[in-house]
Amino acid sequence: MSETVAPLVIPREAHPISRRNISSAALKVLYGLRDAGFKGYLVGGAVRDLLAGRQPKDFDVATDATPEQVRDVFRNCRLIGRRFRLAHVVYGREIIEVATFRANDDDGSGDRETQDDGRVLRDNVYGTIEDDAVRRDFTANALYYAIEDFSVRDYVGGYEDVLARKLKLIGDPEKRYREDPVRMLRAVRLAAKLEFTIDESAAAPMPALAPLLAGAAPARLFDESLKLFLAGHGEASFLGLEAHQLLPAVLPETAEALRTNRSGLLRSMVLDGLRNTDKRIAEDKPVTPAFLYAVLLWPAYCRELARLQAQGLEPAVAQQRAADRVTLHQAHRIALPRRFSLPMQEIWMLQPRFALRQKKRVFRTLAHPRFRAAFDFLELRAKVAPELAADLLFWRDAQLQAPAALSESLDHGGLGLDEAGEGDALAEGATGDGGPRRRRRRRPRRGGPGAGAPA
Repeated sequence: MSETVAPLVIPREAHPISRRNISSAALKVLYGLRDAGFKGYLVGGAVRDLLAGRQPKDFDVATDATPEQVRDVFRNCRLIGRRFRLAHVVYGREIIEVATFRANDDDGSGDRETQDDGRVLRDNVYGTIEDDAVRRDFTANALYYAIEDFSVRDYVGGYEDVLARKLKLIGDPEKRYREDPVRMLRAVRLAAKLEFTIDESAAAPMPALAPLLAGAAPARLFDESLKLFLAGHGEASFLGLEAHQLLPAVLPETAEALRTNRSGLLRSMVLDGLRNTDKRIAEDKPVTPAFLYAVLLWPAYCRELARLQAQGLEPAVAQQRAADRVTLHQAHRIALPRRFSLPMQEIWMLQPRFALRQKKRVFRTLAHPRFRAAFDFLELRAKVAPELAADLLFWRDAQLQAPAALSESLDHGGLGLDEAGEGDALAEGATGDGGPRRRRRRRPRRGGPGAGAPA
């Protein structure tokens, strides 16, 4: 075990944390542990956020009580986890996570397992609060709020780092990333969320160690991706992944597509999509991983679609095959559940239909359950592809018209691309590197003047 380290104690009058900003459930846990004779501290992100002037969403507690002892104190407690044994104390919809002080050194009495590359598989070695502080990831997350005197305890310099808005790793950065490569993504996410800078010592190893993320569980990376992109700071997170050369490790085919997209329009569309998502979250509007990944993987889809159509595949076949391949390849890195991947593909598959004006096709498209999401996606595309302006205007107006009025207007209007032209319109406008979309010359169809004219 580590030597005892005298903490920096910041008294109540010197910091802004008030019990009024701490959830009642967390206070019940802290007081319950104290009354049972145990030490209990508010710890981690909650303390960090309160010091930084933010209201935490979650409140975690660290204690010298074992998980079994916590369960004995609180009847509304359940024990979870194998890698990290934790206690969850439940108050209605709120869960207070209670963790026993952990240590880095195992004297043989604990339960720890690591792989040969240093990655931790199981870590249930208990220790003192000093041990617990130095084994945490970032200094900003190693701050403890004591309920007995309302002070903040700092063992690793985290208080000054929070004031300086700096994200710094505890210990050797390379070793800490090898223990858990996902810490690199966590650093980017926290920096984006808190508007902190990543300390140079913590940032330097990232490019070289990024390939280690390939060994992380795809399901865990999916959860981490939602934290990166669906927590209100998606654009900043994406820019952070780019800046620290982590994007190829997370979204390899998208990263390659963006690298080869000379115009930069695909990147602009992705950033615009993430910016809109951040805005919706700020306005408390619903967001879905299906639309998010439709945006994030669109560059990869466009690149694969262009490759397949260059081989002479029929447009419809090329579109579906491109969607399936991109989804499958990404699943090797991030496990995107089918309940999200299938709607994502539907959003892509609907894009060529927006070039069509035939009455039956128009009404079928409007009735599609994924129409609204696909139309929102069309709006994103139109911002970087001016040639889509006419399509956007038509479908915006179509939604506002009564069915009878829309039917009449279509009877007197022209048709868009026919079946043969669908795929070309998408592929040629996909990458943003070419000129205006070419329209195939077609013979007029029966059914009235102008029936075969492009929209």
